[in-house]
Amino acid sequence: MPVADKPDNGHIVGDSTAEPLLAPADGVPPVLVTAVEVANAAARIAAGTGPLAVDAERASGFRYSARAYLIQLRRAGAGTFLIDPIPVTDALDPLAAAINDLEWVLHSADQDLPGLAELGLRPARLFDTELGGRLAGFERVGLAAMVERLLGRALRKGHGAADWSTRPLPDEWLNYAALDVELLLELRDEVAAELDRQGKTDWAAQEFEHIRTIEPPAPKADRWRRTSGIHTLRRTRQLAVVRELWSARDALARARDVAPARILPDVAIVAAATADPRTIAQLRTLPVFGGPRQRRYSREWLSAVDRARTLADSELPPLTQPFDGPPPVNRWERRDPSAAARLARARAAMGELSTERAVPVENLLAPDLVRRLCWDGLPDYDKVGEPEELAAAIDGFLKSGGARPWQRELAVPVLTEALTPRE
Repeated sequence: MPVADKPDNGHIVGDSTAEPLLAPADGVPPVLVTAVEVANAAARIAAGTGPLAVDAERASGFRYSARAYLIQLRRAGAGTFLIDPIPVTDALDPLAAAINDLEWVLHSADQDLPGLAELGLRPARLFDTELGGRLAGFERVGLAAMVERLLGRALRKGHGAADWSTRPLPDEWLNYAALDVELLLELRDEVAAELDRQGKTDWAAQEFEHIRTIEPPAPKADRWRRTSGIHTLRRTRQLAVVRELWSARDALARARDVAPARILPDVAIVAAATADPRTIAQLRTLPVFGGPRQRRYSREWLSAVDRARTLADSELPPLTQPFDGPPPVNRWERRDPSAAARLARARAAMGELSTERAVPVENLLAPDLVRRLCWDGLPDYDKVGEPEELAAAIDGFLKSGGARPWQRELAVPVLTEALTPRE
């Protein structure tokens, strides 16, 4: 019997009424590390039935790349498989042939699909239990919370943020990894039934297909501006130091496949930009730079500072980042009161729609798309004639921004009402 949501304490979610799930029913399978083992697993999976539960463990916070360091698969009639993709990266063709035509079931698919695609593993169809839970209006959509709510089981968690590039992988981690797909197929069926009950099956299908087919976003410009603490700097020359140190760190992190913050933390970059060291000795007096792990790169860090110091004034970055799109919302009232009023009405309307349909407002329509619509999406708001004309214009704008048909069907009427020019 499913039980109500309980606070997630980071280990077992729920109370004594939920049956603990401490280990896979068939035990933890061995990790497959050879081409022969992967080919045999592919054959067994191909002989199974129904969708395929998929999960992947990465090493975010430890490695630069988003590559998968462990792949978990489970299919009815085949069982669970744990695959180490690192030693068999060039031997995954049999696996791809066996699973790429199947429906994959993942939880938070957008997290794992890019790394799996790098290995040639791409689903023909997708079911995302986390996204399905959002569309169903669940307040808590973590895997453990949804397993407890819909299946009445308490799932042990706790190693998702571990360094999965570690070898050998500890037994406790492998037990955790196998459990991540143990109940995923059952969870898929329960979520699908709830979506059907609410009349949201088609909405979910459109969202799953969008996640499956969307192209990876282009890298954002001026990523160095996201350096923590950069807001404390007031001179363009200091920003240039941040930019040069950030770029040097990024190149080194990429080459070593190490998370940038483990190469050089942001606090050290800002400290160097503030102090403007002229010699290695001065650099090493700053926080972090004097440590044994940093001293070996002292020359590279000082060279970055020197490059920033010698830049011409015309080459220095501006103090404020150029906006790609609308300015921050807190500036709208001063810069364009009419747009600020439109956004207030649009947000209120979308909030009411979110409550009415029991779907988070950010899933109804991307908030950035609403902002762009209200800022300059339709510059001749005051010249719009009939409501049908405004509705058609809004629909075209949302479609060009990637909104799915179900989203436009719900949002266009309420946005048309909200954005109709007021006297």
